[in-house]
Amino acid sequence: MSQSDAKNAASGVKIYFRLLGYIRSSWWMFLLSILGYLMYSAMEPALAALLKHIVDVVSSGTISENRILIPAAILGVFLFRGTGTFLGSYFMAKIANKVVYDLRTTMFDKLVALPSSYYNDMPSGRLLSKLTYDTEQVIGAVTSAVKTLLREGFTVIGLLGYMLYTNWKLSLLFLLIIPVIGFVVSYASKRFRKLSKNIQNAMGGVSDVASESIKGQEVVKIFGGFEYERQRFSKAADDNRRSQMKMELTKALNIPVVQFLVAIALAVLIWLALDPNLSAQMSAGDFVAFIGAAGMLSKPARQLTDVNSILQKGIAAAQSIFEFIDMTEEVDQGTKALPKAQGNIEWRDLSFQYPNTDRLALNGINLTVPAGKTLALVGRSGGGKSTMANLIPRLYDVTDGELLIDDHDIRQYPLRELRSQIALVNQNVVLFNGSIRDNIAYGYLRDASEQEVIEAAKAANAWEFIQELDQGLNTVVGENGVLLSGGQRQRIAIARAILKNAPILILDEATSALDTESERAIQQALDTLMKNRTTIAIAHRLSTIENADIIAVVDHGTIIESGSHAELLELNGAYAGLHQKQFSEE
Repeated sequence: MSQSDAKNAASGVKIYFRLLGYIRSSWWMFLLSILGYLMYSAMEPALAALLKHIVDVVSSGTISENRILIPAAILGVFLFRGTGTFLGSYFMAKIANKVVYDLRTTMFDKLVALPSSYYNDMPSGRLLSKLTYDTEQVIGAVTSAVKTLLREGFTVIGLLGYMLYTNWKLSLLFLLIIPVIGFVVSYASKRFRKLSKNIQNAMGGVSDVASESIKGQEVVKIFGGFEYERQRFSKAADDNRRSQMKMELTKALNIPVVQFLVAIALAVLIWLALDPNLSAQMSAGDFVAFIGAAGMLSKPARQLTDVNSILQKGIAAAQSIFEFIDMTEEVDQGTKALPKAQGNIEWRDLSFQYPNTDRLALNGINLTVPAGKTLALVGRSGGGKSTMANLIPRLYDVTDGELLIDDHDIRQYPLRELRSQIALVNQNVVLFNGSIRDNIAYGYLRDASEQEVIEAAKAANAWEFIQELDQGLNTVVGENGVLLSGGQRQRIAIARAILKNAPILILDEATSALDTESERAIQQALDTLMKNRTTIAIAHRLSTIENADIIAVVDHGTIIESGSHAELLELNGAYAGLHQKQFSEE
């Protein structure tokens, strides 16, 4: 075995034992399963011994004396074996389901704790594949594999023990075939693990394409992308099919090869057993029972080699799951309490670079917003406006410099306390597949009263359309609010921000999806909401931010101008140019 093969084998064993660590909390069920499999396995050599007894009874001519005893013994063996099968299978299934539940909840807890950069790099379909397909493969490794290893393993030990007891010389000769079987299984193991990883990647590709096509179904229909998406999905599904067939081919060859090796050993054994020198001390019953026990070994030996593919699939899936679970979470080392922020915000010599990129998204930002004031960020798309806002709730951490709230670096505050002080309404409204009430009173706000939710909806100019719905606040909005119009979704998001009543408010194109009439009403609600709050407003329509206390023009990651609306017009610089251009277009 090469050094890399030995390392992979050791790694596989380590991963599997870590996976089995999830069984620890269900140890009593595991012991019951082991007891059940021991009961089942003990009955195999018992059947061989019973066969010996039947042959000896027939040979000695004492049939009438054993006419009731032998059938009763047969019934007893199968009753005992059936009880063992139930105990082993049922409690092992309970353990497997609990393991998968624990893995999925652990993965989801990790998912929500990962930094935003991870979501940017990882397609959602791949994440869903980890939570569904990979964990299903683990069920096989924990249930089917352990079940077969215990049940068939105990059976092999029991039968070999009986054979050694009956004729140890013949048994030792039979055992010489085991190293050859071990070599075949070892080779198959490496191939199974490699193919399992390929299947997982291919399944992730299938999920990616399907997820994108579902989310973008309107674009697919209108722009005629059906054929392109069909080809993408067909290729991903074909990659998965080919990897699966390679796995099945290896499995299909592995089983008959092992069976044939066992058959060779059995044939040699019978040939040797017919030698008078080796079987001189054996009665007819011993001889038949010995050959019967050797024949019974074929089934558990075949199943033990068959389990290898399931085991390797589970190990490959567990490796993918544990790599995900071991990922670094958002850095949260803040210890300074922030019960109620005043809202002073300062970017001090701040620079920021997105992970895995070559250029700075923000470079040397210096800007201060006093508590209760409004800062409007304007400029061309991609200039860095949203990045400046996203750093405030620490969706990303600054690369260089500092971002201060109330004169303290935001990294000194625990993430939960910091984010509880911030309300957000962004351009891409996120609603969850629940009721309107659940979407307004979301997260920290779930304990809000019905009246508080209604008042927030009224302030966001949403109550009028909510009342017209059949179920009112209990109306289910569909996935991402698909059953509501764009303007209605935006107003639900604004109501959520109003209900939170946080001292810091971030508005990223908060009125972009509204018609003129709704925008005017919402703007009035926002004007009321922004009073005595530090507000960061990102806008392309300059008419919505003319009353801001500070307007900063952001371009290529730097602030090129800042001041009030009147001051910037007087400068006759970049802001005046943007304002003049929009005024002319309107």
